[in-house]
Amino acid sequence: MEVEIVKKYVYGFHEGTTEMKSLLGGKGANLGEMTSIGLPVPSGFTVTTEACNQYYEEGGRLWEELKGEILAHLRNLEEKMGKKLGTSQNPLLVSVRSGSAVSMPGMMDTILNLGLNDISVEGLVSATNNPRFAYDSYRRFIQMFGDVVLEIPKYKFDSILEKKKAEKGIEEDTKLTAEDLQDIIEKYKKVVKKETGLDFPQDAKEQLFMSVEAVFKSWNNPRAKVYRRLNDIPDVLGTAVNIQSMVFGNMGDTSGTGVAFTRDPSTGENKLFGEFLMNAQGEDVVAGIRTPRPIIELKAKMPNAYDKFKEVAELLEAHYKDMQDIEFTIENQELYILQTRNGKRTALAAVNIAVDMYKEGKLSKEEAIMRVDPLQVEQLLHPTFKEKELAQAVVITKGLPASSGAATGKIYFTPEDVVNANNRGEKAILVRTETSPEDIEGMVASEGILTARGGMTSHAAVVARGMGKCCIAGAGDVRIDEQDKTFKVGGKLYKEGEYISLDGNQGVVYEGKIATEESQLTENFLELMKWADALRRLKIRTNADTPRDTKQAIEFGAEGIGLCRTEHMFFEESRIFVMRKMILSRREEERRNALAQLLPMQREDFVEIFRAMGDRPVTIRLLDPPLHEFLPHEEEDIKHLAEKMQVPYRQLLEVVEDLKEMNPMLGHRGCRLAVTYPEIYEMQVQAIIEAAIIVKEEDGIDVIPEIMIPLVGELKELQYNKDIVLRKAREVIEEQGVDLNYLIGTMIEVPRAAITADDIATEAEFFSFGTNDLTQMTFGYSRDDAGKFIKEYKEKNILEKDPFQRIDRKGVGKLMEIAVKLGKEARPDIKLGICGEHGGDPNSIEFCHILGLDYVSCSPYRVPVARLAAAQAAINNKGQSK
Repeated sequence: MEVEIVKKYVYGFHEGTTEMKSLLGGKGANLGEMTSIGLPVPSGFTVTTEACNQYYEEGGRLWEELKGEILAHLRNLEEKMGKKLGTSQNPLLVSVRSGSAVSMPGMMDTILNLGLNDISVEGLVSATNNPRFAYDSYRRFIQMFGDVVLEIPKYKFDSILEKKKAEKGIEEDTKLTAEDLQDIIEKYKKVVKKETGLDFPQDAKEQLFMSVEAVFKSWNNPRAKVYRRLNDIPDVLGTAVNIQSMVFGNMGDTSGTGVAFTRDPSTGENKLFGEFLMNAQGEDVVAGIRTPRPIIELKAKMPNAYDKFKEVAELLEAHYKDMQDIEFTIENQELYILQTRNGKRTALAAVNIAVDMYKEGKLSKEEAIMRVDPLQVEQLLHPTFKEKELAQAVVITKGLPASSGAATGKIYFTPEDVVNANNRGEKAILVRTETSPEDIEGMVASEGILTARGGMTSHAAVVARGMGKCCIAGAGDVRIDEQDKTFKVGGKLYKEGEYISLDGNQGVVYEGKIATEESQLTENFLELMKWADALRRLKIRTNADTPRDTKQAIEFGAEGIGLCRTEHMFFEESRIFVMRKMILSRREEERRNALAQLLPMQREDFVEIFRAMGDRPVTIRLLDPPLHEFLPHEEEDIKHLAEKMQVPYRQLLEVVEDLKEMNPMLGHRGCRLAVTYPEIYEMQVQAIIEAAIIVKEEDGIDVIPEIMIPLVGELKELQYNKDIVLRKAREVIEEQGVDLNYLIGTMIEVPRAAITADDIATEAEFFSFGTNDLTQMTFGYSRDDAGKFIKEYKEKNILEKDPFQRIDRKGVGKLMEIAVKLGKEARPDIKLGICGEHGGDPNSIEFCHILGLDYVSCSPYRVPVARLAAAQAAINNKGQSK
């Protein structure tokens, strides 16, 4: 007889470990781990992420078996605590928290004090002999449950609380008496009745089930979806629910609550960093309702609790081998740890923590490299305020430096206004009393965030640090009038649309715009990059078209140029006129005359780039875009150009109309141009070869130019264009009487080229994957127009990721794999690289590593990102590359 195995959906904390993160979520797994190593963790149990996914399979309802399993674990908890949920004698109270495998701050607010009702609140009064504490806890529970579970707007409760404080002439919640709180409770219950048509639920088990359901629902709320999309978190992970027996920080002056990091999350400095509030519950610290105190002050108030916390913090950091973000409560001098997780941090802190922990002997070099998100590194390269201008700037006010960086923008007071401003191309600063998870889209669209309330661990601070946004929190002098769209500091008024500047490193708010300067790369950053360079296999090149970009990329560690787009050199004011003359020429002789004028300009560009690059490889793409891109299209502009060029308007209009194409991306461009106008490529090759000879003779630099023919889809196209290159290169070299090596290759950006790469490789000495066009042609999406529907595709789970940002491994990646295999078979020493935008995306870089490419090429500011990502790819895929 077969025994049916019933799936387990609920685990006690004593059953969990860190390895169970995908099942129990980050919080649940850590609560289990901390319980197993003997830390003071209040008991509880976790409903798994699989239960969340099953909830949606069941049509969005809790099924009976799950309810039974939850109740069985609740009975175990009641026995262990010697208390019962919802009873009049020594009642058990629990908290309910969400917790997915990946930390998603602010996805759903915590529910505290669950189990309180009209009966059990009296039991709490008797058990604690503290009526004020009991009614305060009930008041908080109704508000949290009403907001989170019943979805009643929070302000409807806040206004009752604020009114009562105004009546009593007090500022702090803690000054309210038990009688005041009882009155507030009755008013809160009336709000629930009015908003929902039902009485506030008195059955504690019903409260529990409704809260579990609210957590599951929160997984698919709009702000959670936005956060997942921004951070590449799969929708299928689901969230767990943590149900934990309550400990109370609001029992009086011997109790408190706080949030602390084992290191400074802004700088990485190795010291305890955090905040606490006496006589408070957890949400008071992060919500910014009261301004918390620095953690160091706890040492004077409660030395034993502080020493114990310091000891626990050190133990947790050593155990997890990473900086921890710890939530704690002190109940009557007794310390309890509510949760720990790897702390979110700025890019600067991430680098400093990784390097410091290696030097402290806590991490290996490989582990240190894996601790830093490559995309975060780019934040270190961005500008800071210019010191001279900063010295003259007018200070508005000072707040807490919650997230480092510098930001200048126009004042806007709502997330919607920030998004709209961003869409208009404006830079915006989001100014709020305090932020909440609903503000996420405005926070993303802003240059920086300023809040009047909240501390270093408030929602604004934590989310901004994770995004790398500049943020100043707790600027208490700022008085915001959202309705009038103004804020006041002292007697001065600041209106929507006026410029302000934020210094996130110092927490200072300034009037107006302040100019910025390039950031300085720290010693620890350079050290980390050195370790990454020693471990990676992929070379890192840059996409650069000017000497300035080239020098910047070298400073960031570029090892060559993977894409020099020659067309960008023709758009300069002094050159576009000559380029247009060439395009308007009716006869080859006229075209050659115009090209002869362009030749010295193009040659000088290459000389400067070769000099900047030294002996590093430089890949130069011959002219790629269709010629109509160099001409105006508006009637007024065409008339103006006709006048300037002294040609009849009609004649110019005819040329513009003649060059116009129905689908330019697939039109007369790339190597097809040279089939029609070979003289264009001849001029460019002459400029490249002559420039290489000049730097060889004048500077002793042995440049080996890599000449790249774009948009090849057929072998004969490549052969025709290669003949043009060879003829002109040999002619220049013979004429100059100099030995010069050069390579001729092609971009693989047409699907046909990828699947006939064995033919193409007989003529091409290198392939460079142009993944922008390869993606366009594989999907049939126009990159310029895809923005209109890609967002919806992602929201509706048709696409997991925008294929123009990350290589689509199944389709585009399959074509790349075919091209690599066939290319190597035909030419074993073929050089392989990538020069599309994907060359700066860590996931795509890992794919290039696995495929066995020789290099990736990306924009200058992405070079450090690529260096680190390539090292991580090597660590993650030891022995797996093809």
